[in-house]
Amino acid sequence: MLRTVFDDDHESFRQTLRAFIEAEVVPNFQEWFDAGIVPREFYYKLADLGLFGINVPEEYGGSGLESHKFEAIQYEETMRAGVSFGGSGVHVLLALPYLKMLATDEQKQRYLPKFVAGEEMWALAMTEPGTGSDLAGMKSSAKLSEDGSHYVLNGAKTFITGGVHADRVIVCARTAPPREDDRRFGISLFAVDTHSEGYAVGRKLDKVGLRTSDTAELSFTDVRVPVEDLLGEENQGFSYLGRNLPSERWGIAYGAYAQAAAAVRFATEYTQQREVFGKSVASFQNTKFELAACQAKVDAAQAVADRALEALDAGELTAAEAASAKLFCTEVAGEVIDRCLQLHGGYGFINEYPIARLYSDNRVNRIYGGTSEVMKTIIAKNMGL
Repeated sequence: MLRTVFDDDHESFRQTLRAFIEAEVVPNFQEWFDAGIVPREFYYKLADLGLFGINVPEEYGGSGLESHKFEAIQYEETMRAGVSFGGSGVHVLLALPYLKMLATDEQKQRYLPKFVAGEEMWALAMTEPGTGSDLAGMKSSAKLSEDGSHYVLNGAKTFITGGVHADRVIVCARTAPPREDDRRFGISLFAVDTHSEGYAVGRKLDKVGLRTSDTAELSFTDVRVPVEDLLGEENQGFSYLGRNLPSERWGIAYGAYAQAAAAVRFATEYTQQREVFGKSVASFQNTKFELAACQAKVDAAQAVADRALEALDAGELTAAEAASAKLFCTEVAGEVIDRCLQLHGGYGFINEYPIARLYSDNRVNRIYGGTSEVMKTIIAKNMGL
């Protein structure tokens, strides 16, 4: 089937990105994988390539485009090469939408030029120890000072991707207690400078997968946050979080589809080269059937991911549609990657092979951004159930 989601400009970008990955990432990725983190200096190279400014208005140093298609190509090309850009994805996919939606003109002048240049890397801190998906249950607090000049932030966050390298973090905290009829009330968002006194990065978490992505625990002890760094209106933070969840979940869905497509590519190449009993593994009927079934599932996931991409760019992707895309693509990816690893035999369990890293990296897709169970709840509610 003819794929129409990308045009010539997108394909030109793809070739540039593919060359960059081959030159700058592939030769260094094993070292990054062993270290469990991407060097901070690498993000300046991503900035020089223009990846941080694609969706940033021109007056702040960006390209002024309003499309997620370039991000989609990044998913496809990094997965194709079996590499990643570390925790930088949250900088654009998670943090930028809040800045564009909530920041005042004065804040954009302060934040966005450094954002585009990679001088300030951003992350998003929502999840707290013990709360998980229940964001309304957060305990972190931000109290306005008596003179009204700053907030005093206290609390802790966990599972914060990009948290080690971040220079600023959008922190969700309570500025008022929840109401009896609305426990979501009272949450506000702050652009917190990570160099502030009382701000601390705890453990870099040792994860099953996504090893080059710096995921950290954060703590705040009487951190002074200037009132000029409040994003949006006080106490309305939960509604802001809800507006950006569809784009976050689209990103997870698209990344999962791209992982599945890469897994089929890796398995096809491996089974064509690997010989047993004097024949290539790919020549056996079982191998052909397994790969054919996986390819059919990837084709379906691609159609879902592309449709969600078009809806997102048009501003029409609903919460239920994003949940459906995430649920479908992540479940398909889990099955496809597992079957492709099986075709690698024992080598599929060795981290030297990209299929092994894909297997580990993929598992979190059904957890973060809202678990598969939460996605089913959203979909069912939309069905009137």
